[in-house]
Amino acid sequence: MPKMKTKSSAKKRFKMTATGKVKAQAAGKRHGMIKRSNDFIRNARGTMVLSEPDARIVKTYMPYDR
Repeated sequence: MPKMKTKSSAKKRFKMTATGKVKAQAAGKRHGMIKRSNDFIRNARGTMVLSEPDARIVKTYMPYDR
């Protein structure tokens, strides 16, 4: 069988933890910071673990990172 390909966009945006969860950057931090509240900007700092339904989609794009 040929190897499955990993989506290039997924490997740039997501990382897998040792237990198989998916880490991603917070959304909404690229531009338009003036209209965002300071609480939002502070809470969206760093990375966060995706919810299970979202992680299931990402795992189909990254077949060998489980």
